[in-house]
Amino acid sequence: MTTSAADGLPMPTFEAVIEGAEIRCRIGTDRLLPAPVWCLSLPLPARVVSGGTLIRDLAGYAEVQLPDVAPGEPREVVLAFADPAARPLNRAWLPLGGYLRLEDDRTLPLPALPAGVALGAAPRVPAPEGLPLVPQPSLWRPLGGNLRVVGFALPADEALAAVAALAERAGLGPFAAPGGVPLRLEAEAALGPEAYALEIAEAGVTLRASGRAGRFHGGVTLLALMAATGGALPLGRIEDAPRFGWRGLHLDCARHAYAPATLRRVLDLMALLKLNRLHWHLSDDEGFRLEVACAPDLAARAAFRGEGCAVPGVSGGGARSGGSYARADVAGIVAHAGALGIGVMPGIELPTHAHALVAALPGLRDPEDRGAETSPQGYPRSVVNPAMGAAWDLLPPLLGEVAGMFPLGIAHLGGRDLPEAAWAGSPAVASLMAARGLAGPRDVQGWMLGRLAAHLAGLGVRAAAWDDAGLGPDALVFALGQEAGIAAARRGHDVVMAPARPLRLDAPHRADADDWGLGEAVALEDLADWRVVPAGAEDAAARIVGVEGAFWSAATTQDAQMEPLLAPRILGLAAKAWEAEGTTSGPRLRALAGAWGPILDRMGWRRNRWA
Repeated sequence: MTTSAADGLPMPTFEAVIEGAEIRCRIGTDRLLPAPVWCLSLPLPARVVSGGTLIRDLAGYAEVQLPDVAPGEPREVVLAFADPAARPLNRAWLPLGGYLRLEDDRTLPLPALPAGVALGAAPRVPAPEGLPLVPQPSLWRPLGGNLRVVGFALPADEALAAVAALAERAGLGPFAAPGGVPLRLEAEAALGPEAYALEIAEAGVTLRASGRAGRFHGGVTLLALMAATGGALPLGRIEDAPRFGWRGLHLDCARHAYAPATLRRVLDLMALLKLNRLHWHLSDDEGFRLEVACAPDLAARAAFRGEGCAVPGVSGGGARSGGSYARADVAGIVAHAGALGIGVMPGIELPTHAHALVAALPGLRDPEDRGAETSPQGYPRSVVNPAMGAAWDLLPPLLGEVAGMFPLGIAHLGGRDLPEAAWAGSPAVASLMAARGLAGPRDVQGWMLGRLAAHLAGLGVRAAAWDDAGLGPDALVFALGQEAGIAAARRGHDVVMAPARPLRLDAPHRADADDWGLGEAVALEDLADWRVVPAGAEDAAARIVGVEGAFWSAATTQDAQMEPLLAPRILGLAAKAWEAEGTTSGPRLRALAGAWGPILDRMGWRRNRWA
């Protein structure tokens, strides 16, 4: 591949292919490039097998010193992962965001490799039996026949008005139509807060609910039926209520800063699938995205990465990438979500996964720490030190300000992947451990997060964390491992199940070198076959309060790359979060995804050939 010349710069070429455990790359040029430095990003720490010299690395970011590159004589560089057991699995494991640093310190972007899911025609699948709805309702009693609908004559109701606005934004309208089919509302106090019942009859439709959430869900069901059936609503009765109160999607905006308009599109899709929680992941090693008054320089220093930034071009950042969310952006997203019945939870990773935070603000590390801690992702010295006064000057007001932007009243504190050697070389932490009777780094982390959780509790905000954070039973636990989730539930925690297998939504759909995504492949059927509460763990079921899928953005450099990974697997997430166990089988979910394909198309969502 080639790129066009700009500002008199050379026109480079770049190719890369996977050969077993190695990545074979070729960098060419149309004019002499004296000893350039190749800057690139991979999912894991790299080593150079041949063709250059590794002169700098950080996690998956690497800088490779090349010999002169002569015109017409491409330089071959062979890479592999530092971990000899790691192998590149598909195109997402090839170098991202590559550029050359020239001898005058100018940067020259290399042509981007084809990125994202390879699009194509979706395979034909049989039409689903029963209602073409995701999630499926709790009960469906068909009466035979259809009601033709091009829109509803709506009563004055804020929830139904929100459904009508959603229909217009998503390209699925009109939902409201003067002179349309009558839609009558009836209050039914016996129904749960999110439950509803629908009577679809020849004379019109009756929607029963006890409150706003039920009316909204009932309206969304009618909208989805209209879109899936072409306006031929089947006559009958629907009764419906969710299995779990937390039906969540985690979106990683730390590694890629999605535009607010993209976040609103995600929220609209979530609402159509009755998902009701967005876990907004705002900080990680790669960036801190939120602008806060208590630390006005933080986002300016930590929201961008690349040349001259505190964080280099990790996760495909290139010579410069990033962005931050202002308070007005947050208010707009929260308001949009609220109209759809979706609560937004902020995620600020502490004390781990804090490389960008530590690099941006002085004083969060012990200057006397001579330890060799490195995170599992390859970031050295990336853990906030809780024995530093600067940490307590920053973190309580920071978390208080962040939590105050989100009326849900829950804030996620992280606590994942604490290195075994964390703080081992810090005299200040050694003194803290002696004073507090703490036995090791996990006790230190538990003490730190517990103190922050208590601060949040004083503000009326509940703390949440990953399953290995070590918080007390009042915390809401997000289980990235199912066994860990069951163990936390048995200890008395409320638990949201979020295991990477099968709820990692940025994973490839197939174990195919031409597919795209990180982690183990997850097919749509894998979601259908997964049991939220495994056999033998029924004693823990009462503490399992929800399900959450995660989209991690380590291989995402453009907003649109997210869409064909998220859809159609988000349908499987919605089914698991709402339906009773065993409602939708793998083949039926595949058929329902086929029925939803035209709906996604009308919404403008990109789909992939595996869908």
